[in-house]
Parts: sequence; C-alpha cells; structure tokens
Amino acid sequence: MKAQIVVLPGDGIGPEVAAAGVAVLRQVAERFGHQFTFAEHAIGGDAIDRFGDPLPPATREALLAADAILLGAVGGPKWSDPNATVRPEQGLLAMRKLLGVFANVRPLKLHPRTAALSPLKPERTKGVDLVFIRELTGGIYFGAKTRSDTDATDECRYSVVEIERVVRHAFELARTRKKKVTSVDKANVLETSRLWRSVATRVGADYPDVELEHQLVDSMAMHLLTRPAEYDVIVTENMFGDILTDEASVLAGSLGLSPSASIGGPGAGVYEPIHGSAPDIAGQQLANPLGTILSAAMLLRHSLGLTNEAAVVEAAVDHVLEHSNLTRDLGGSATTYTVTRAVLEACNAKAEAA
Repeated sequence: MKAQIVVLPGDGIGPEVAAAGVAVLRQVAERFGHQFTFAEHAIGGDAIDRFGDPLPPATREALLAADAILLGAVGGPKWSDPNATVRPEQGLLAMRKLLGVFANVRPLKLHPRTAALSPLKPERTKGVDLVFIRELTGGIYFGAKTRSDTDATDECRYSVVEIERVVRHAFELARTRKKKVTSVDKANVLETSRLWRSVATRVGADYPDVELEHQLVDSMAMHLLTRPAEYDVIVTENMFGDILTDEASVLAGSLGLSPSASIGGPGAGVYEPIHGSAPDIAGQQLANPLGTILSAAMLLRHSLGLTNEAAVVEAAVDHVLEHSNLTRDLGGSATTYTVTRAVLEACNAKAEAA
C-alpha cells in the first residue's frame, strides 16, 4: 500500500511523541512491504510563531491531500493569554472543520500493570473496556461568539443531521463490541440536549440488538469513577465529551496511554494522543510515547485498513507495558526514546510470530 501521511508535531512534547509514532509507522511499512511518505507541517503555537497563523495555508493544502494525519500536541502557556486574538487551539478547530471529521473515537482499556497507578481502587477499575464517541464539529466550540467589556456569549447549536451521524456511528461500533450505547446529555436543562436525546432515541430504534441508555452529564461524571466497568460505547456532544474523556483517562493510570482518532468526514482522519503539550518536560525525552504509538495503530486500522498491522503494534505495546521499563508517569525511569525502541523490537517479534 502507498500512503501519504502528514505529521503535525505541534508544541511542547508534541515533536518527541510524534517522532515515536513515525518511527513505528516506518517500521510497519518496511516490515509489511508498504510505502508510506511522511511530510511535516506546522500547527498550533509553533505555527503562530513561524507564520502568524495556527493553521497556515501550506498546512491546509497538505491536509487536504493526505491519506492520514498524525498529530503530536497543541498549545501551552506561551500562547495562553485569554485576550489573545490568535490561539493555538484555533488550529485544531479549523482543521476539524476543514476535514469534516465529526467523530472523535477514544478507546480506554486498562492494562493490569498500569491499573495499579489509577487513583481508583482496583475493584472499581477491573474489567474497564470502553470507547468514547465525541461529536467534534458542532456545539459550543463552533457556535457564534461575542465579547465585550461587560459580558460574553458562546452559542451552543446542534442540528439533527450532526447528532444523527455521530450517534449512528456509536451504534455501529457497539454492534462489534458489547452491544450497549450510553448517550450523555443535559436534557433536563438544555434545549440542544433535548434534541440530542430525541434523535438518539429514534436512531436507537434502528438497532434493536443494541441496548440504549441515557445519562445526564453530571451523573455520568460520577458513574465514570464509581462503576466504569459497566459501560461499553459512550456517545456525547462536543464539550461534554472533551471533559468526560479527560476524566476517564485517569482510569488507565496516565494520560500518556490514551490514543484517539478523529474520523467520519470526507477528509483524512486525524490521530493523536489525548495528553496535552506538557511544556514542563518538553525536550527532555521524558514524555510517554505509548498514546501516540497506539494512535498510529488506529491510523493503520481506520484510515489505511491495515488491521493486521494495527494488531501487531497494539500487541507490541501490550508487551512493553508487561515487560519493559516505562516512563516516569508510569513509575519507571525510561526515556521516550528507549520506550519507543522497546516497541519497535516488540513489533519485529510480533510480526515474525504472526
């Protein structure tokens, strides 16, 4: 297979973890006879510093021509002035709109070695294996905004089409898993949530083999910490999903373990770890690369259709989690580079055994 992969290193630890993802993808290509071409482009704070634009024209052009996109991280305190008119996160939102990727997929499955690092008691995290589907191109993040010296507004707006396509995506995924969808809203207060609930209920009738339950976002925040193993596929709107997925990530023991895929639109999918740019450790080879490497595995599966290769990478990460020295966030002393090398070696071993 031939594929053009755009790499957006971004800010903070982004370049370090993106390099780890590229190294794994290069090895997969060599091992399985594929031809992957990589092109780096600027986004976020790095793009602001270099071009004055968080998503420059050259990056936009490359994104539209890509088969898949690997993203490091965006943002940092350097660009966090609340009065700034140009911010790194604007690059993310513009990219999602440009590509039309409306479904953010965030799997969460606990590994026995890292489960002990979770702040929750082991009996609460045992058996956790869930996936969040977050709507990505609508809601309050994309609504009309106003700001004056005395007040500000952010419009939250959803259409039936926007809700239905992401909810249907969740039901299709649930059919391949434990056949349960939890739709999260705030229907007791918000009109957009009432629309969300009615559309989810209607779509659910098309999937009689899948159980549907509704949860209010505040109760869902509690249930994620008290009974997370009861959930399978959780689907929700943009802002609620942003908050809940960061909360859920601590169940795995570290933000550095969690991958994500932004897919569903006419453009290429975007694959990134859910951790931030962590500027306090940038450039020190302390960052955990496993979330990015698992995101690269999702890239192989969802954008390139290389399911066997994706499984090899995921098995290699499991092997490293089980047997290798890990990064500081997971209680180890390994560097970003040494963990990446361990994954590459495990990939070779798993490929030979496949």
